[in-house]
Amino acid sequence: MANNKFDFLKNKKIFFIIPIAIAVITIITALIIGVPVDIEFKGGTMLTYSYTGTIDVNAVKTKVESMNLGTVGVTTGSAFGSDLETVQVSFASDEGLTAEVQANVTNDLQAEFADNNLALVNSQDVKPSAGFSFFLKCFVAVMFSFVLLIIYIALRFKNIGGWSAGAFALVALANDVFMVFATFVFMRLSIDANFMAVILTILGYSINNTIVLYDRVRENRKLYGKKLTIDELVNTSINQSLSRSIKTTITTAIAVLSMCVVAMVCGVESIVSFVFPMFIGLLAGCYSSIFIAGPAWTVWKNAHPDKKKA
Repeated sequence: MANNKFDFLKNKKIFFIIPIAIAVITIITALIIGVPVDIEFKGGTMLTYSYTGTIDVNAVKTKVESMNLGTVGVTTGSAFGSDLETVQVSFASDEGLTAEVQANVTNDLQAEFADNNLALVNSQDVKPSAGFSFFLKCFVAVMFSFVLLIIYIALRFKNIGGWSAGAFALVALANDVFMVFATFVFMRLSIDANFMAVILTILGYSINNTIVLYDRVRENRKLYGKKLTIDELVNTSINQSLSRSIKTTITTAIAVLSMCVVAMVCGVESIVSFVFPMFIGLLAGCYSSIFIAGPAWTVWKNAHPDKKKA
């Protein structure tokens, strides 16, 4: 009959406690030490300097952070319409920097990097309204996708209780989102556009593993009928889809981790803040599809068995 290599439901309470414990620790940490927020969401001041030669971005960031002016971001690029190489220093703050403080920052940087001939080419105050609008649109997109997912799963898997299956698929997705948030909190990465990009990417990737599991549950229900209890049915389905889920996740995770290593070696922080949280999100998505979506659904089904028609 069913071939169960591992009993995933035997220790389901432990599997549930692990993400809950991480979530609690993350919330406490965020409340105590705060969450870094990028300038596009919080507002602040952006100073752009031209320079010559080669400049060490990490050295610039270390110097600016020593001034204790809030969350700092440093990026390099080229000035639009010219051959000037630029380094942009952003300060996330509610009110921005005064002209006097900006002058002090410029003087300190010019003294520290005298060989690079730093020259201020642009000073700009950023309001958080644009970032908030972007965040709101992403939030609406996520909520809308959640509604569509529930409807899709409810219709596709109606013979196994589609509405409840869809609800617990969203519980698993919520865990993935929180694990990505935890990565930003503990790694002290600023909440920015990368955060929303990772969230949207992980949601699409993770739900695929969960749907594969539900598909196996549906097929096994047709195959075994009432010979298997709901626990045996889900456990059998998880074992059958386990190899596919793990192999797919490992393949993608290795590619993402390779990008992360290269970005860290090259000092490209903007890429690191995207690919490392995505790496954690991939692992969380695999975990939630195997250890949360199915087992949590069985708890509901056992507490609310299908009513037989008269």
